[in-house]
Amino acid sequence: MSQQPDTASATGVTVLVDDTRDFKDGRPAQTARTSVGALALLDSLAGARIDDLWLDYNLIGDDTVQLVIDRLIALATAGTPLKVSRLHVHSSNIRHGHRITAELAAAGYPARRSYAAGMWVRARWQGPLP
Repeated sequence: MSQQPDTASATGVTVLVDDTRDFKDGRPAQTARTSVGALALLDSLAGARIDDLWLDYNLIGDDTVQLVIDRLIALATAGTPLKVSRLHVHSSNIRHGHRITAELAAAGYPARRSYAAGMWVRARWQGPLP
């Protein structure tokens, strides 16, 4: 289940886009499990600084984070990139993980691959998926 920190202060905001993982250390994060949910979450944070944005490539079923990548690149191309301090691509999909990291970096985002497998636990969903 997503935790909803106060986004008005725009400090300490962590966003996780992943269908199966949560942070093992329990850090507060606003979480989206689908690409549509991620777009809605990012829209709700319009103008806020995101300290850490974590992206998994493969989401539920045939869903991927590609819609989010396309939106981020379009924003950067328009001169209004999302305000992100650190962008982590933690996907186990090697090919697409490297590709989207390179695309985001080329668009000016501070994107990097993350291989910290020990920081995750299996998501504990409560209720329907967002």
